[in-house]
Amino acid sequence: MTQPTQVKRAAILGAGTIGASWAAWFLSRGMEVQVWDPRPEAEDYVRRYVADAWPAMSRLGMVEGASPDAWRFHATPEDAVADVDFVQENAPERLPAKRELFGRIDPVLRADAILASSTSGLIMTDMQAGFSSAARFAVGHPFNPPHLIPLVEVVAGRETAPETVAWCLEFYKHIGKKPIHIRKEAAGHLANRLQAALWREAVSAVVTGLASVEDVDTAISAGPGLRWAAMGPHMTFHLGGGEGGIEHMLAQFKPVFESWWATMSTPELSDANCRQIIDGVKAEAKGRSLTELAAERDAVLLPLLELVGRRG
Repeated sequence: MTQPTQVKRAAILGAGTIGASWAAWFLSRGMEVQVWDPRPEAEDYVRRYVADAWPAMSRLGMVEGASPDAWRFHATPEDAVADVDFVQENAPERLPAKRELFGRIDPVLRADAILASSTSGLIMTDMQAGFSSAARFAVGHPFNPPHLIPLVEVVAGRETAPETVAWCLEFYKHIGKKPIHIRKEAAGHLANRLQAALWREAVSAVVTGLASVEDVDTAISAGPGLRWAAMGPHMTFHLGGGEGGIEHMLAQFKPVFESWWATMSTPELSDANCRQIIDGVKAEAKGRSLTELAAERDAVLLPLLELVGRRG
């Protein structure tokens, strides 16, 4: 098995937003990248995506000595995975589609190649079952866009070898990511479950008339979201406990949080409630296109990432 720090060639299977972003990141780390996607327009899409992503990665100091052109597009997934050290799979989020793809590449994968799936919620045990390479399959779930957001969740399936998990954690860390080990399988892994829990209450706030969509978003982006960029909820509350830290915080606020939790409920995503969210988002966007909104997001992310990078 190639050492995680010595990976030179990677394959990207599925080159939509996530796959193209992964391709840009792998290229920025000096790798050769082999790309496959069944869509006729995919090759041009990857080329544009890499070109658009390169200046941001350059600003972050990530492209020294690397080439944005060190990639090839392949007509089949079998050709794309030939003789690569690592495969990042980004097929549509449907179990049959994943298994069909795994079935095609399983016989031709190099005997020591590792495959990580970008799945945001599927269970690796279900995806890997019955394949000869299953021990070398794991989840490597990024956050969008992978060429900017550092987090990667690594999750084993039932047949995944412990060595595969250790390899993935070391590999992602080596290429500049912040990998975390999710210690058991759960739908949505961890970070998406945290997002889903927050969004459940955000939707509830809108549909019950507690706040508008825009005010809910402001409550996060101008409030706790700023703190969460520095540290997570547990450490944030540790600081919130003052001199006594998390012990004092829990002793003082445990009944308060339990009383709040008791009032929370799961809203129905009915047509009417969805329409209320959609209309609220459109009002908040104020006519800005998705491209414009993404540029606004990245204008905040880039200096934040630079600051976090300097912090170490």
